Amino acid sequence: MANDRHSDVLILGGGIIGLASAYYLALAGVRVRVIERDKIGAGASSGNCGFVFTSDLPPLCAPGAVTHELARMLVGKSPLYIKPELDLEKVRWLLGFVLKCTRSHLEHAVAARETILRYSAALYDSLFDSGEIDGGREQNGVLMVCRTRNGMQRYGRTNALLKPYGLEAKPYRGAALAKLEPALREDLYGAWHHPDDFHLRPERLVAAWCAALERMDVDLEEDCCIEKLVWDTRAVRSVVTSRGEFTADRYVLALGAWSRQFARSLKTRIPVQPGKGYTLTMPRPAVCLQIPCYMFETNVVATPWKDVYRLGGTMEFSGYGLSINRKRIARIKKSAARYLKEPFGEPLLEERSDLRPMSYDDLPIIGRPRNHANLVLATGHGMLGISMAPGTGRLVADLVRGVQPEIDPGPFSPERF
Repeated sequence: MANDRHSDVLILGGGIIGLASAYYLALAGVRVRVIERDKIGAGASSGNCGFVFTSDLPPLCAPGAVTHELARMLVGKSPLYIKPELDLEKVRWLLGFVLKCTRSHLEHAVAARETILRYSAALYDSLFDSGEIDGGREQNGVLMVCRTRNGMQRYGRTNALLKPYGLEAKPYRGAALAKLEPALREDLYGAWHHPDDFHLRPERLVAAWCAALERMDVDLEEDCCIEKLVWDTRAVRSVVTSRGEFTADRYVLALGAWSRQFARSLKTRIPVQPGKGYTLTMPRPAVCLQIPCYMFETNVVATPWKDVYRLGGTMEFSGYGLSINRKRIARIKKSAARYLKEPFGEPLLEERSDLRPMSYDDLPIIGRPRNHANLVLATGHGMLGISMAPGTGRLVADLVRGVQPEIDPGPFSPERF
C-alpha cells in the first residue's frame, strides 16, 4: 500500500504548468503523480483566451508603467484595480514592482522572456506536428489593435524592442486593415499584426495533455486538497491531503496563484500575488473576427475559435476570492464595442473569473529554492502560462532529473529574490 502512494516525482498542481512538467518527466521515464484540489486544469489554465504570444516580450513593469496606470485609474480607464486593504505582502509586492520599472530590468526581462517563449513555441510545434497533443491550434497571428494615433505610436515603440529578435509586427491602416480583418470597426486608427503568434483552445489543450498523461501511466489525483507539507531542514518528506498522505523522492510546486501560500509553509518566500482576470464565452457573432485581437488602449482580448468566441481582460488585485465584479465585466463589454463591429454573440455561455500568478518582475519562477534540495518551483507565469507551458515543463523536467537544460534557467531562479 505504501508503494501505491509513493512516486519518483509528485507534482503539486494540475494546471497547465503542472501538466507540462508531468509530460516531460514521464517522457523521460520518470514515475509521476499529479495532485489537484479541483478538476485538472479547472482554473486559469482553461479559462484564458488561448494566446500563444511569443512576441509578448516586454514585462508589465516597464519604465513609465506606474505613472501611466495611475493616470488611467484617476479617470476610470485603467484595466488595473487594486483593492485598498492593509496587506503587507501586497504592499511589498507593489513596491517590488515599482522598483523593477527600470530600463535595465526591461532589457533583462525582454531577453529572458524571449528565450523561454521561443523555446515553448518550438516545443509546441513538435507536439502538434507529431499529433501527440491536439490543442486546436489556429495560425492566424495576433493583431494589436489601436483606436488612436497615440496608441499606434506607443506600440510602435514596443515593436522596436522586438526587432532585434525577429518578432516585430507589420503595421496596417485603412483599406489594408479592413481587408486583413473585416470585423474591426472602420474608425480605428490602425493595428500591428504579429504573424508568427497563434492561438489555441485552452480547454482542448488541457484535455489532450490529460489523455497523453493517462497513456503514459501518470497518476492524476483530482479533488485532492493539500492539507500539510511535511519537511525537515533539508527536504520535503511528504504531502498530507484530503485523500491521504503521498510521498516522493522529488517534488514540483506548480500551484499557480496559490504557490506563495504553500511555499511560505516551507519557509520559502516567493513574491507571487493573485491577479484576477475575467472572461466571457459566447457563440461567434454574425460578423466575427478571424484573427485574435488585443485591444491595445484597453487591454481587452477577443479570441475567435471555430465554434465559440471569448472576450477577456482586466487585472484585479483583490485577494483569492473569485467573486465577479459587475463593473469589470461591463468595462470589458464596453471596450469590445469600441473596437469590433459585432462584439457579442448570443446567448452568453459562460462568465468567469480566474486567478493568475503574478510575480513582481513579470518573469516566471522556475528552479530549486536553497532550503529544499528535492523541490523545484514552477510558478509566477502571470498571463503567459499557456505561452510558456512547454518550455517550463521541459525546463522543470531537466532540473528535477539533474540534466543540463537547453536554455539558461538563471533568469527564472527563485534565488533572484
